Amino acid sequence: MPTPEIGTVLLAAGLGTRFGPEPKMLALLDGRPLVRHAAEAALAAGPRPVVVVLGAHADAVRRALSGLDVVLVENPDFRAGLATSLLAGVAALPQDCEAAVIVLGDMPRIFAVHIDRLAAAFEETSRSVAAVVPVLASLRGNPVLLNLRRLAPDIARLTGDRGAGPLLRDRSDVLEIPGDAAIALDIDTPAALRAAEGA
Repeated sequence: MPTPEIGTVLLAAGLGTRFGPEPKMLALLDGRPLVRHAAEAALAAGPRPVVVVLGAHADAVRRALSGLDVVLVENPDFRAGLATSLLAGVAALPQDCEAAVIVLGDMPRIFAVHIDRLAAAFEETSRSVAAVVPVLASLRGNPVLLNLRRLAPDIARLTGDRGAGPLLRDRSDVLEIPGDAAIALDIDTPAALRAAEGA
């Protein structure tokens, strides 16, 4: 069921240079582009709206998401790094969104349950934490939920190829919840894609 006042930002703007000459977001896994896996997982979860940030290969990614009920936003500054895409996605959310789940387009084994767990944990704290992050073997993974009421000024100051990780590193008001192997599986190379096919 929809989760009010929590949105999703799906980051799909990067060049994916480590993947090689082919657009990483369009690489097929189980017959579907990576970015479509991520978008379908987000749409199956509660948080709305689902904002997809486009950049490199925007037209092709747009076609890959055809027919899905997502809000598409282009980041003209995507070459300046991940921070610009995060800012563009957050800016596209409705003003009454208190929090955003940040989903990466190259993590195809993230499903609705991962997103809904973050939202549920946030609700259980009465929305009192700055973020909710999944953890596996003491390492933080993705996706993460960011409390925009607390973090918006810090997010606005982000630059370069950094997400929210540095903002959360030393904060005491970050809730960590148990994660699984999916929270650490991102596809950066063709070899990683082949490995995911058997996962």
